Amino acid sequence: MTPAADRTAFLAGIREAAARGRAHRVALNPQATQSQSYVGGGDDPVATFLAEWIAVGGQAERVRGAAGVRSYLAAFLDAVRPASVLRWSHPLLARLRIDSLLAERNIKIAAWDELERQSAEERWPTAFAADLGITSVDWAVAETGTLALCSLPGQGRVVSLLPPTYLAILEPSQIVPDLFDLFERLEERKHDLPSNFALVTGPSKTGDIELKLTTGVHGPGNVNVLVVED
Repeated sequence: MTPAADRTAFLAGIREAAARGRAHRVALNPQATQSQSYVGGGDDPVATFLAEWIAVGGQAERVRGAAGVRSYLAAFLDAVRPASVLRWSHPLLARLRIDSLLAERNIKIAAWDELERQSAEERWPTAFAADLGITSVDWAVAETGTLALCSLPGQGRVVSLLPPTYLAILEPSQIVPDLFDLFERLEERKHDLPSNFALVTGPSKTGDIELKLTTGVHGPGNVNVLVVED
């Protein structure tokens, strides 16, 4: 095939892909308001959140109490087999004694609040070497299966971005029904917003010009959520 023919075939492929994309346009309603567009989290926001998270490629479980956490983590760590973990410093993780569960398996633990006090030369090799990142969340959105993470001291955004496997541990009280509810929480904190606020919906994905979807390119490809009910 000549260069001209290659170019013609390439452009024809783009036109066909663009035409397919136009068939799925979203109809915008300029009259939409919160009362008209509110979806909510249904009768069981936890179940709604988990279903939405799984639908976009994540994995999720809901367990009860410390015994449920221990049982889940035993199976999870056996499957992932991390040599090192990068984690947030968060009251929920401390209350669940996550460090003790990791130490029982001789897993090296790097707490982000400790790494923050190190020089860049010391911090980044440790962060990049982690096999698993563990955080809690500020909020989670049932409607979309989204995690909302504020960058705060001891709770750096890279913990959810750098390791190839990621686990978020949260409680039902951290789940809000709808994105509108999330915006209300942010409005309440408008005078104390973090420098960075991330919304995470499933594993990292990217698509190229040929419409081929690749998972785990710009962040973890294996993302997991554990909801702990008391």
